[in-house]
Amino acid sequence: MKFDFIPDNVSKHDNVYDVLKERGFIEQSTDEEKVRELLQNEKVKFYIGFDPTADCLHVGHFMQVIIMMYMQKFGHTPVVLLGGGTGMVGDPSGRTDMRQIMTVETIEHNCNQFKKLFDRFLDFDEEWEYVGNEGVFVPGHENKKPEPGKAIAVNNARWLRPLNYIDFLREIGSLFNVNTMLRAECFKQRMEREGGLTMFELNYMLMQSYDFMVMARDFDVKIQFGGNDQWSNIIGGVDLTRKKVGKEVFGMTFSLLTNSEGNKMGKTAKGALWLNPEKTSPYEFFQYWRNVADADVNKCLRMLTFLPMEEVERLSSLEGAEINKAKEILAYEVTKLVHGEEEARKALDGARAAFAGGGDMANIPTVKMDRSRFEGEGVGIVTLIKELGLVPSNSEGFRTIEQGGLTVGGQKVTDKKMNVTIDMFEDGKLLIQKGKKKFQMIQI
Repeated sequence: MKFDFIPDNVSKHDNVYDVLKERGFIEQSTDEEKVRELLQNEKVKFYIGFDPTADCLHVGHFMQVIIMMYMQKFGHTPVVLLGGGTGMVGDPSGRTDMRQIMTVETIEHNCNQFKKLFDRFLDFDEEWEYVGNEGVFVPGHENKKPEPGKAIAVNNARWLRPLNYIDFLREIGSLFNVNTMLRAECFKQRMEREGGLTMFELNYMLMQSYDFMVMARDFDVKIQFGGNDQWSNIIGGVDLTRKKVGKEVFGMTFSLLTNSEGNKMGKTAKGALWLNPEKTSPYEFFQYWRNVADADVNKCLRMLTFLPMEEVERLSSLEGAEINKAKEILAYEVTKLVHGEEEARKALDGARAAFAGGGDMANIPTVKMDRSRFEGEGVGIVTLIKELGLVPSNSEGFRTIEQGGLTVGGQKVTDKKMNVTIDMFEDGKLLIQKGKKKFQMIQI
Protein backbone atom coordinates (compact mmCIF):
# COMPACT_ATOMS: atom_id res chain seq x y z
CA MET A 1 0.00 0.00 0.00
CA LYS A 2 1.31 3.43 -0.97
CA PHE A 3 0.80 5.00 2.46
CA ASP A 4 1.78 2.05 4.60
CA PHE A 5 4.76 3.85 6.18
CA ILE A 6 4.11 2.84 9.78
CA PRO A 7 4.54 -0.84 10.70
CA ASP A 8 1.90 -2.47 12.89
CA ASN A 9 4.53 -3.25 15.54
CA VAL A 10 5.45 0.44 16.02
CA SER A 11 3.80 0.28 19.46
CA LYS A 12 2.01 -2.07 21.84
CA HIS A 13 -0.61 0.62 22.51
CA ASP A 14 -3.94 0.74 20.66
CA ASN A 15 -4.76 4.38 21.50
CA VAL A 16 -2.85 6.88 19.38
CA TYR A 17 -2.68 9.24 22.38
CA ASP A 18 -0.56 6.69 24.24
CA VAL A 19 1.59 6.11 21.15
CA LEU A 20 2.30 9.84 20.79
CA LYS A 21 3.01 10.05 24.53
CA GLU A 22 5.38 7.08 24.35
CA ARG A 23 7.31 8.67 21.47
CA GLY A 24 7.73 11.88 23.49
CA PHE A 25 5.64 14.19 21.29
CA ILE A 26 2.97 15.52 23.65
CA GLU A 27 3.67 18.65 25.71
CA GLN A 28 0.28 20.08 26.73
CA SER A 29 -3.41 19.21 26.36
CA THR A 30 -6.40 21.37 27.19
CA ASP A 31 -7.89 18.35 28.98
CA GLU A 32 -5.66 15.28 28.95
CA GLU A 33 -8.23 12.78 30.17
CA LYS A 34 -10.95 13.90 27.77
CA VAL A 35 -8.57 14.01 24.79
CA ARG A 36 -7.27 10.52 25.54
CA GLU A 37 -10.83 9.21 25.94
CA LEU A 38 -11.98 10.91 22.73
CA LEU A 39 -9.13 9.39 20.70
CA GLN A 40 -9.85 5.97 22.22
CA ASN A 41 -13.62 5.96 21.64
CA GLU A 42 -14.16 7.98 18.44
CA LYS A 43 -12.60 8.54 15.05
CA VAL A 44 -12.23 12.32 14.96
CA LYS A 45 -11.31 15.08 12.58
CA PHE A 46 -8.32 17.05 13.87
CA TYR A 47 -6.33 19.80 12.21
CA ILE A 48 -2.85 21.28 11.96
CA GLY A 49 -2.33 24.62 10.24
CA PHE A 50 0.56 25.35 7.88
CA ASP A 51 1.23 28.92 6.81
CA PRO A 52 2.87 29.01 3.36
CA THR A 53 5.91 31.12 4.33
CA ALA A 54 8.03 29.34 1.67
CA ASP A 55 7.37 27.09 -1.33
CA CYS A 56 8.58 23.98 0.51
CA LEU A 57 8.25 22.31 3.89
CA HIS A 58 11.29 21.97 6.13
CA VAL A 59 12.12 19.39 8.77
CA GLY A 60 10.39 21.43 11.51
CA HIS A 61 7.11 20.92 9.62
CA PHE A 62 7.93 17.24 9.20
CA MET A 63 7.33 16.59 12.90
CA GLN A 64 3.73 17.71 12.38
CA VAL A 65 3.45 15.52 9.26
CA ILE A 66 4.63 12.49 11.25
CA ILE A 67 1.99 13.19 13.92
CA MET A 68 -0.69 13.30 11.21
CA MET A 69 0.64 10.01 9.82
CA TYR A 70 0.25 8.38 13.25
CA MET A 71 -3.27 9.75 13.58
CA GLN A 72 -4.24 8.46 10.13
CA LYS A 73 -2.70 5.05 10.94
CA PHE A 74 -5.07 4.82 13.92
CA GLY A 75 -8.16 5.75 11.87
CA HIS A 76 -8.54 9.48 12.55
CA THR A 77 -9.07 12.11 9.82
CA PRO A 78 -6.22 14.61 9.36
CA VAL A 79 -7.37 18.05 8.21
CA VAL A 80 -4.45 19.86 6.59
CA LEU A 81 -5.22 23.56 6.91
CA LEU A 82 -3.30 25.58 4.33
CA GLY A 83 -2.95 29.17 5.48
CA GLY A 84 -3.89 31.10 2.37
CA GLY A 85 -5.64 33.60 4.65
CA THR A 86 -3.46 33.64 7.79
CA GLY A 87 -0.36 33.64 5.58
CA MET A 88 -1.31 37.15 4.46
CA VAL A 89 -0.56 38.37 8.02
CA GLY A 90 2.00 35.88 9.36
CA ASP A 91 2.24 34.34 12.81
CA PRO A 92 4.27 36.49 15.24
CA SER A 93 4.59 33.61 17.74
CA GLY A 94 8.14 33.36 19.05
CA ARG A 95 9.51 35.76 16.44
CA THR A 96 11.73 38.78 17.04
CA ASP A 97 10.83 40.47 13.74
CA MET A 98 7.83 40.92 11.48
CA ARG A 99 7.38 38.38 8.71
CA GLN A 100 7.84 39.50 5.14
CA ILE A 101 4.47 40.29 3.55
CA MET A 102 3.78 38.13 0.50
CA THR A 103 1.51 38.64 -2.49
CA VAL A 104 -1.65 36.58 -2.94
CA GLU A 105 -0.06 34.88 -5.97
CA THR A 106 3.02 33.81 -3.96
CA ILE A 107 0.84 32.55 -1.11
CA GLU A 108 -1.33 30.48 -3.47
CA HIS A 109 1.74 29.06 -5.23
CA ASN A 110 3.26 28.07 -1.89
CA CYS A 111 -0.02 26.47 -0.75
CA ASN A 112 -0.07 24.35 -3.92
CA GLN A 113 3.54 23.27 -3.39
CA PHE A 114 2.77 22.31 0.23
CA LYS A 115 -0.16 20.17 -0.87
CA LYS A 116 2.07 18.24 -3.31
CA LEU A 117 4.42 17.39 -0.45
CA PHE A 118 1.58 16.30 1.83
CA ASP A 119 0.37 14.00 -0.95
CA ARG A 120 3.58 11.98 -0.50
CA PHE A 121 2.85 11.16 3.14
CA LEU A 122 -0.95 11.20 3.62
CA ASP A 123 -3.80 9.49 1.79
CA PHE A 124 -6.31 12.20 0.78
CA ASP A 125 -9.96 12.13 -0.23
CA GLU A 126 -9.50 14.42 -3.25
CA GLU A 127 -13.26 14.67 -3.89
CA TRP A 128 -13.97 16.29 -0.51
CA GLU A 129 -14.16 20.06 -0.46
CA TYR A 130 -15.35 22.91 1.72
CA VAL A 131 -18.17 24.89 0.09
CA GLY A 132 -19.46 28.39 0.67
CA ASN A 133 -18.87 30.92 3.47
CA GLU A 134 -19.38 34.56 2.61
CA GLY A 135 -18.62 36.23 5.93
CA VAL A 136 -18.86 35.87 9.68
CA PHE A 137 -22.54 35.03 9.77
CA VAL A 138 -22.79 32.56 6.88
CA PRO A 139 -21.65 29.01 7.66
CA GLY A 140 -20.07 26.94 4.92
CA HIS A 141 -20.33 23.17 4.70
CA GLU A 142 -18.57 20.09 3.36
CA ASN A 143 -19.78 18.68 0.03
CA LYS A 144 -19.64 15.12 1.47
CA LYS A 145 -18.29 13.19 4.43
CA PRO A 146 -14.62 12.29 3.94
CA GLU A 147 -13.95 8.65 3.11
CA PRO A 148 -13.13 6.83 6.36
CA GLY A 149 -9.44 6.99 7.19
CA LYS A 150 -8.59 9.52 4.47
CA ALA A 151 -7.16 13.00 5.01
CA ILE A 152 -8.71 16.23 3.73
CA ALA A 153 -7.17 19.60 2.88
CA VAL A 154 -8.76 23.03 3.12
CA ASN A 155 -7.46 26.57 2.61
CA ASN A 156 -8.50 29.17 5.21
CA ALA A 157 -8.54 31.81 2.45
CA ARG A 158 -12.06 30.47 1.78
CA TRP A 159 -13.45 32.04 4.95
CA LEU A 160 -10.85 34.68 5.92
CA ARG A 161 -10.40 36.66 2.71
CA PRO A 162 -14.13 37.49 2.22
CA LEU A 163 -14.47 38.86 5.79
CA ASN A 164 -15.82 42.34 6.38
CA TYR A 165 -13.51 43.87 8.99
CA ILE A 166 -16.20 45.68 10.98
CA ASP A 167 -18.42 42.57 11.14
CA PHE A 168 -15.39 40.54 12.23
CA LEU A 169 -14.51 43.02 15.00
CA ARG A 170 -18.10 43.10 16.27
CA GLU A 171 -18.65 39.35 16.22
CA ILE A 172 -15.18 38.01 17.05
CA GLY A 173 -12.95 40.86 18.27
CA SER A 174 -15.42 41.71 21.04
CA LEU A 175 -14.76 38.29 22.63
CA PHE A 176 -10.99 38.77 23.03
CA ASN A 177 -9.44 40.56 26.01
CA VAL A 178 -6.31 42.49 24.94
CA ASN A 179 -4.74 42.26 28.43
CA THR A 180 -5.00 38.48 28.28
CA MET A 181 -3.63 38.41 24.73
CA LEU A 182 -0.58 40.50 25.65
CA ARG A 183 0.30 38.10 28.45
CA ALA A 184 0.51 35.26 25.91
CA GLU A 185 3.95 33.70 25.61
CA CYS A 186 3.80 33.97 21.83
CA PHE A 187 3.85 37.79 21.96
CA LYS A 188 6.37 38.33 24.75
CA GLN A 189 9.53 38.37 22.64
CA ARG A 190 8.06 40.97 20.31
CA MET A 191 6.70 43.14 23.14
CA GLU A 192 10.11 43.33 24.79
CA ARG A 193 11.99 44.41 21.66
CA GLU A 194 12.28 47.77 19.98
CA GLY A 195 9.48 48.16 17.46
CA GLY A 196 7.16 45.92 19.48
CA LEU A 197 4.08 44.23 18.10
CA THR A 198 1.93 45.76 15.36
CA MET A 199 -1.88 45.87 15.38
CA PHE A 200 -1.64 43.93 12.10
CA GLU A 201 0.04 40.99 13.88
CA LEU A 202 -2.11 41.18 16.99
CA ASN A 203 -5.03 40.13 14.79
CA TYR A 204 -3.32 36.82 13.99
CA MET A 205 -4.58 35.17 17.18
CA LEU A 206 -8.15 36.15 16.29
CA MET A 207 -7.77 34.71 12.80
CA GLN A 208 -6.36 31.38 13.98
CA SER A 209 -9.04 31.12 16.67
CA TYR A 210 -11.68 31.85 14.04
CA ASP A 211 -10.24 29.04 11.87
CA PHE A 212 -10.92 26.53 14.65
CA MET A 213 -14.43 27.88 15.24
CA VAL A 214 -15.34 27.72 11.53
CA MET A 215 -14.12 24.16 11.12
CA ALA A 216 -15.77 22.98 14.34
CA ARG A 217 -19.03 24.61 13.30
CA ASP A 218 -19.04 23.61 9.62
CA PHE A 219 -17.50 20.14 9.49
CA ASP A 220 -17.07 19.01 13.08
CA VAL A 221 -13.30 19.32 13.67
CA LYS A 222 -12.73 18.44 17.32
CA ILE A 223 -9.01 18.91 18.04
CA GLN A 224 -6.29 21.33 16.98
CA PHE A 225 -2.65 20.24 17.14
CA GLY A 226 0.38 22.49 16.93
CA GLY A 227 3.90 23.15 18.10
CA ASN A 228 4.36 24.27 21.68
CA ASP A 229 4.65 27.89 20.50
CA GLN A 230 0.99 27.69 19.36
CA TRP A 231 -0.51 27.11 22.82
CA SER A 232 -2.01 30.62 23.23
CA ASN A 233 -3.51 30.56 19.72
CA ILE A 234 -5.04 27.13 20.34
CA ILE A 235 -6.54 28.20 23.68
CA GLY A 236 -8.05 31.20 21.88
CA GLY A 237 -9.74 28.86 19.39
CA VAL A 238 -11.07 26.52 22.09
CA ASP A 239 -12.59 29.47 24.00
CA LEU A 240 -14.05 31.15 20.90
CA THR A 241 -15.67 27.90 19.71
CA ARG A 242 -17.33 27.41 23.10
CA LYS A 243 -18.58 31.01 23.24
CA LYS A 244 -19.82 31.32 19.65
CA VAL A 245 -21.13 27.87 18.71
CA GLY A 246 -21.45 26.09 22.06
CA LYS A 247 -19.15 23.21 21.09
CA GLU A 248 -16.48 21.65 23.27
CA VAL A 249 -13.24 21.28 21.31
CA PHE A 250 -9.72 20.46 22.42
CA GLY A 251 -6.13 21.41 21.80
CA MET A 252 -2.84 19.61 22.08
CA THR A 253 0.70 20.88 21.58
CA PHE A 254 3.88 19.01 20.75
CA SER A 255 7.55 19.43 21.51
CA LEU A 256 9.47 21.40 18.93
CA LEU A 257 12.40 19.48 17.44
CA THR A 258 15.27 20.79 19.56
CA ASN A 259 18.70 19.38 20.34
CA SER A 260 20.11 18.65 23.80
CA GLU A 261 21.20 22.31 24.07
CA GLY A 262 17.66 23.57 23.47
CA ASN A 263 18.29 24.90 19.94
CA LYS A 264 15.96 24.09 17.05
CA MET A 265 17.23 21.25 14.89
CA GLY A 266 17.17 21.38 11.11
CA LYS A 267 19.34 24.47 10.68
CA THR A 268 22.36 24.09 8.41
CA ALA A 269 25.10 26.44 7.17
CA LYS A 270 22.99 26.91 4.03
CA GLY A 271 19.77 27.58 5.98
CA ALA A 272 16.83 25.28 6.68
CA LEU A 273 16.89 21.51 6.11
CA TRP A 274 14.24 21.24 3.36
CA LEU A 275 12.19 18.20 2.37
CA ASN A 276 12.52 19.05 -1.33
CA PRO A 277 15.56 17.35 -2.97
CA GLU A 278 16.15 20.42 -5.17
CA LYS A 279 16.65 22.56 -2.06
CA THR A 280 18.47 20.03 0.16
CA SER A 281 19.98 17.03 -1.62
CA PRO A 282 19.25 13.56 -0.19
CA TYR A 283 22.98 13.23 0.58
CA GLU A 284 23.07 16.52 2.56
CA PHE A 285 19.84 15.47 4.27
CA PHE A 286 21.35 12.09 5.20
CA GLN A 287 24.57 13.71 6.45
CA TYR A 288 22.67 16.05 8.75
CA TRP A 289 21.14 13.14 10.68
CA ARG A 290 24.34 11.08 10.49
CA ASN A 291 26.13 13.90 12.31
CA VAL A 292 23.70 14.68 15.17
CA ALA A 293 25.14 14.80 18.67
CA ASP A 294 25.19 11.54 20.64
CA ALA A 295 22.74 13.06 23.15
CA ASP A 296 20.15 13.66 20.39
CA VAL A 297 20.08 10.14 18.92
CA ASN A 298 17.27 8.86 21.16
CA LYS A 299 14.99 11.85 20.52
CA CYS A 300 15.51 11.73 16.74
CA LEU A 301 14.92 7.97 16.54
CA ARG A 302 11.75 8.31 18.64
CA MET A 303 10.27 11.25 16.78
CA LEU A 304 11.49 10.92 13.20
CA THR A 305 11.46 7.18 12.55
CA PHE A 306 8.85 4.46 12.89
CA LEU A 307 11.21 1.93 14.47
CA PRO A 308 9.61 0.07 17.41
CA MET A 309 10.46 1.56 20.82
CA GLU A 310 12.50 -1.52 21.83
CA GLU A 311 14.77 -0.91 18.83
CA VAL A 312 14.94 2.84 19.57
CA GLU A 313 16.06 2.11 23.14
CA ARG A 314 18.59 -0.51 22.01
CA LEU A 315 20.18 1.75 19.41
CA SER A 316 20.33 4.85 21.59
CA SER A 317 21.96 2.91 24.45
CA LEU A 318 25.01 2.11 22.30
CA GLU A 319 28.19 3.82 23.45
CA GLY A 320 31.53 4.98 22.09
CA ALA A 321 32.13 4.27 18.40
CA GLU A 322 29.06 1.98 18.37
CA ILE A 323 26.72 4.97 18.59
CA ASN A 324 27.74 5.79 15.00
CA LYS A 325 25.84 2.66 13.90
CA ALA A 326 22.71 4.12 15.49
CA LYS A 327 23.30 7.45 13.71
CA GLU A 328 23.69 5.67 10.38
CA ILE A 329 20.39 3.84 10.93
CA LEU A 330 18.71 7.12 11.97
CA ALA A 331 19.99 8.90 8.85
CA TYR A 332 18.96 6.02 6.59
CA GLU A 333 15.45 5.72 8.08
CA VAL A 334 14.65 9.46 7.94
CA THR A 335 16.09 9.82 4.42
CA LYS A 336 14.11 6.76 3.28
CA LEU A 337 10.91 8.26 4.67
CA VAL A 338 11.44 11.65 2.99
CA HIS A 339 13.23 10.71 -0.24
CA GLY A 340 12.51 7.00 -0.75
CA GLU A 341 14.58 3.84 -0.36
CA GLU A 342 16.71 4.26 -3.49
CA GLU A 343 17.93 7.76 -2.55
CA ALA A 344 18.55 6.66 1.04
CA ARG A 345 20.68 3.75 -0.20
CA LYS A 346 22.69 6.07 -2.49
CA ALA A 347 23.27 8.52 0.37
CA LEU A 348 24.37 5.66 2.64
CA ASP A 349 26.81 4.38 0.00
CA GLY A 350 28.16 7.87 -0.59
CA ALA A 351 28.71 8.44 3.13
CA ARG A 352 30.45 5.09 3.58
CA ALA A 353 32.67 5.78 0.57
CA ALA A 354 33.64 9.19 1.91
CA PHE A 355 34.17 8.17 5.52
CA ALA A 356 35.42 4.63 5.40
CA GLY A 357 36.70 4.06 1.89
CA GLY A 358 33.91 1.57 1.23
CA GLY A 359 30.71 1.94 -0.79
CA ASP A 360 30.19 3.77 -4.03
CA MET A 361 32.07 7.07 -4.53
CA ALA A 362 29.56 7.95 -7.26
CA ASN A 363 27.03 8.88 -4.59
CA ILE A 364 29.10 11.69 -3.08
CA PRO A 365 27.65 15.11 -4.06
CA THR A 366 29.21 16.01 -7.39
CA VAL A 367 29.41 19.30 -9.21
CA LYS A 368 30.41 19.60 -12.87
CA MET A 369 32.84 22.40 -13.78
CA ASP A 370 34.38 23.59 -17.00
CA ARG A 371 37.76 21.95 -17.62
CA SER A 372 39.20 25.22 -18.91
CA ARG A 373 38.93 26.80 -15.45
CA PHE A 374 41.63 24.50 -14.14
CA GLU A 375 44.01 24.84 -17.07
CA GLY A 376 47.11 27.06 -16.75
CA GLU A 377 47.24 28.67 -13.30
CA GLY A 378 43.93 27.07 -12.26
CA VAL A 379 41.61 28.30 -9.48
CA GLY A 380 42.57 29.53 -6.01
CA ILE A 381 41.61 26.91 -3.40
CA VAL A 382 39.82 29.38 -1.09
CA THR A 383 37.81 30.83 -3.98
CA LEU A 384 36.87 27.29 -5.01
CA ILE A 385 35.70 26.00 -1.61
CA LYS A 386 33.66 29.15 -1.08
CA GLU A 387 32.02 28.64 -4.48
CA LEU A 388 31.25 25.02 -3.57
CA GLY A 389 29.52 26.11 -0.35
CA LEU A 390 32.03 24.31 1.90
CA VAL A 391 32.80 27.62 3.66
CA PRO A 392 30.67 30.79 3.92
CA SER A 393 33.54 33.29 3.44
CA ASN A 394 37.17 33.65 2.36
CA SER A 395 38.28 34.26 5.96
CA GLU A 396 36.62 30.99 7.03
CA GLY A 397 38.43 29.27 4.14
CA PHE A 398 41.82 30.61 5.26
CA ARG A 399 41.06 29.59 8.85
CA THR A 400 40.12 26.06 7.77
CA ILE A 401 43.49 25.66 6.01
CA GLU A 402 45.42 27.12 8.98
CA GLN A 403 43.73 24.56 11.25
CA GLY A 404 44.58 21.68 8.93
CA GLY A 405 40.94 21.01 8.08
CA LEU A 406 41.08 20.81 4.27
CA THR A 407 42.21 18.01 1.99
CA VAL A 408 42.26 17.97 -1.81
CA GLY A 409 42.64 14.63 -3.57
CA GLY A 410 43.52 13.01 -0.26
CA GLN A 411 46.34 15.50 0.48
CA LYS A 412 46.13 17.98 3.35
CA VAL A 413 46.29 21.60 2.15
CA THR A 414 48.89 23.76 3.93
CA ASP A 415 49.30 26.61 1.42
CA LYS A 416 46.46 29.16 1.62
CA LYS A 417 47.41 30.46 -1.83
CA MET A 418 47.40 27.05 -3.50
CA ASN A 419 45.78 26.82 -6.93
CA VAL A 420 43.76 23.81 -8.05
CA THR A 421 45.04 22.78 -11.48
CA ILE A 422 44.20 20.20 -14.10
CA ASP A 423 46.99 17.81 -13.08
CA MET A 424 45.35 17.24 -9.66
CA PHE A 425 42.35 15.51 -11.27
CA GLU A 426 42.23 11.73 -11.61
CA ASP A 427 39.95 10.41 -14.37
CA GLY A 428 38.40 13.87 -14.50
CA LYS A 429 37.46 13.85 -10.79
CA LEU A 430 38.80 15.56 -7.67
CA LEU A 431 37.51 15.00 -4.10
CA ILE A 432 37.61 17.96 -1.71
CA GLN A 433 37.01 17.37 1.99
CA LYS A 434 36.47 19.94 4.74
CA GLY A 435 36.82 18.55 8.25
CA LYS A 436 35.52 15.05 8.83
CA LYS A 437 32.01 15.52 7.51
CA LYS A 438 31.85 17.68 4.38
CA PHE A 439 32.71 16.28 0.95
CA GLN A 440 32.37 17.55 -2.60
CA MET A 441 33.44 15.85 -5.82
CA ILE A 442 34.38 18.05 -8.79
CA GLN A 443 33.99 16.52 -12.21
CA ILE A 444 35.37 18.08 -15.39
